[in-house]
Amino acid sequence: MKIKLITIGKLKETYLKDGIAEYLKRLKSHTKVEIIELPDEPIGNKTSPAEKQKILEKEAERIILKLGARDYVIALAIEGQELSSEDFSQLFKDIAFKGYSDITFIIGGSLGLAPVIKKRADFLMSFGLLTLPHQLMRLVLTEQIYRAFMIQQGSPYHK
Repeated sequence: MKIKLITIGKLKETYLKDGIAEYLKRLKSHTKVEIIELPDEPIGNKTSPAEKQKILEKEAERIILKLGARDYVIALAIEGQELSSEDFSQLFKDIAFKGYSDITFIIGGSLGLAPVIKKRADFLMSFGLLTLPHQLMRLVLTEQIYRAFMIQQGSPYHK
C-alpha cells in the first residue's frame, strides 16, 4: 500500500516538520508515504466570496493534477465522517480489500476544499468540529496513519 498526502501550502514550522519526519521514519517499514505540497493562493483580509471561490478552484486544479485514476481519495472536511482510531485502522483494511493499493489524503488550505474535490473523494473524513490549522493537521494525520498500522499489528503503541 502506498499513501500520498496532498496538501495546500508550504509547511514552515520546524516543530511540525520534525514531528512529521518522525512518523514518516516510523512508517517506512509499513508503507511508502509521499507528501506533495502544493502552493496556496494569497488571501487578502478583504477577499470577497467570489474571490474565495476562485482561490478554491485554482487550488482544486492543482490537486486534481496530482490524483491518480485508481487512488482511493480521502478528503479532510469538517462535514466528513468522524472515526475512532480503530475505525480509521479498519478503513485501511477495507480499502485494501476493495482492491485499492494507493490511498490519497487531501488537506486543503485555509479556505478548505472546493466542491469538485469533495465530490471526487471516495470518503470525506473529519477530525471533529474543532478548527485546526491545516499545517498542524498534517502532523495529526501522519500520527493517525502510523497509529492505524500499529492497531493492525496489535502494538502497545495504541494503548
